[in-house]
Amino acid sequence: MTDKRTEYVKGLKAAIPVILGFVPVGIAYAIMARQAGFTVFETILMSLTVFAGASQIMAVGMYVQGAGVIAMIIATFALNLRHLIMSTCVNNIVKEDPARTKLLASFGVTDEAFAIFTTQKEKHSVMFFLGLVTVTYASWNAGTVIGAAASSFLPEIVTASLGIALYAMFIGILVPGLKGNSRLALLVVLTALLNTVLVRFMASSWALIVSTLVCAAAGVFFVDLEEEQK
Repeated sequence: MTDKRTEYVKGLKAAIPVILGFVPVGIAYAIMARQAGFTVFETILMSLTVFAGASQIMAVGMYVQGAGVIAMIIATFALNLRHLIMSTCVNNIVKEDPARTKLLASFGVTDEAFAIFTTQKEKHSVMFFLGLVTVTYASWNAGTVIGAAASSFLPEIVTASLGIALYAMFIGILVPGLKGNSRLALLVVLTALLNTVLVRFMASSWALIVSTLVCAAAGVFFVDLEEEQK
């Protein structure tokens, strides 16, 4: 029990930087949803049940454009296909943990939680990941509540600037984990470059999925995580 508690607390601490990104973007999403005609209850309920920033923002945008429910579901599914890859990677690290705990943790697989978990210098259990999820989930929903309450008086320029916070936070999380790991850093750069090229020929969601799969397959042959960490 002590080991589980220690792992959980470590996960909580590791996720603290996420707060600085999730809260502002959660506010931005909530303001967008309120401006699109969502009620306060609907805005908050979406964050509680979906918990996917990019998908929620995309769904709100599609709703404003008059898209149907089926179209929004298909678009969200395509955008979130990358979670299959991330979940598989996380499961490979915590494969010895109980299935019921992994199923609970799977709800909280986000880009940021995945980045923190997979760039740790030591191997952690699923309890560490649950610690990460506790902070990310609470931060996102706290931002949503604040945004829903403040939507009536925040200037539009403030709303737009909040959306940048998530990208800045993700870079801040990823870069420290790449120090001393040149091959993994190269793989990240190659993935970004391939994605930049592919978005010219296909939807951005599919470009992200294809670039991730291709570079992950390439990384199998030249990235040795255990050797790099030594």
